Amino acid sequence: MKAMLAGFTAAILIFFGAWYALDEVGTSSQDATSGPNVRLE
Repeated sequence: MKAMLAGFTAAILIFFGAWYALDEVGTSSQDATSGPNVRLE
């Protein structure tokens, strides 16, 4: 049970850490998918 809770806690911390870091850098999925080389057919 402790291992499962530790895993969930780690996943939540990684999620929020990545979310904050990518927000600070200015990276978003909209930026990644709206470049000049993206074809929408």
